[in-house]
Amino acid sequence: MLQIRSLAFNIAFYLSLILQMIFWTPYYFLSPRNRAWYVPKFWAKSSLWLQEKIAGTKSEIAGLENLPAGSYILAPKHQSFWDTIAFLPHIPDALYILKRELTWIPFFGWYIMKMRMIPVDRGNRSKALKAVIAATRAELARNSRQLIIYPEGTRRAPGDEPAYKWGIVELYAQLDIPVVPVAHVAGLYWPRRKFLRYPGTIKARFLPPIPPGLEKEEFMRRLVSETEAACDQFLIEAARSPNPPPMPPTAVRRLRELGVSERSTAA
Repeated sequence: MLQIRSLAFNIAFYLSLILQMIFWTPYYFLSPRNRAWYVPKFWAKSSLWLQEKIAGTKSEIAGLENLPAGSYILAPKHQSFWDTIAFLPHIPDALYILKRELTWIPFFGWYIMKMRMIPVDRGNRSKALKAVIAATRAELARNSRQLIIYPEGTRRAPGDEPAYKWGIVELYAQLDIPVVPVAHVAGLYWPRRKFLRYPGTIKARFLPPIPPGLEKEEFMRRLVSETEAACDQFLIEAARSPNPPPMPPTAVRRLRELGVSERSTAA
């Protein structure tokens, strides 16, 4: 049954993406940008609804009171495709830094550029970072937008050793705006590189913002420690839930380090 529901959700998810992209095209491209945001936010909400109704996976996002007014950097843990869409409905005017190649995809790339996202060429990292900072600063000066950046860069398995990149530190120091860490263990329910979608409840939390002006090392220490502590708590809650999802080896190891015996079988 798990395989059938997972397959059904994946089909519905991608079909919904294609159909909505086509259906909304006239409204999206003829509307001013602030009104056009309705389309991707509606798609994100409908995707989470499909996940709940078909795969049996609910989404609970807490800590909305921790989102500041105006511009800030949102720094989510990156484990799954889920965390690329789940927070979008709660962000007024999201700004993403993304691979330039994504803008070349028909329809999808056009949708991206409508929202004035920041494409980056990752060939030269130091040069790319400088260009990103300059483009982000200009965009934030034009509008009070919220930069979404994943501090670890690529998706990592739940419970894996943290691998935060220095790029977010430079953005924090240069942009002088608060950073809101986001904790979750969505990778337990929507795993990377797998088509299975496990039932249960994905819990996430916007943590209290880290104010601007800290020393770089202190900022990094707080970002890692506060995010990882909250993720550990979500991992423990998932392991102790009545119907826990399968745990990858990284999660099993982390639970043992925390002194918790997982109830689920290893993935």
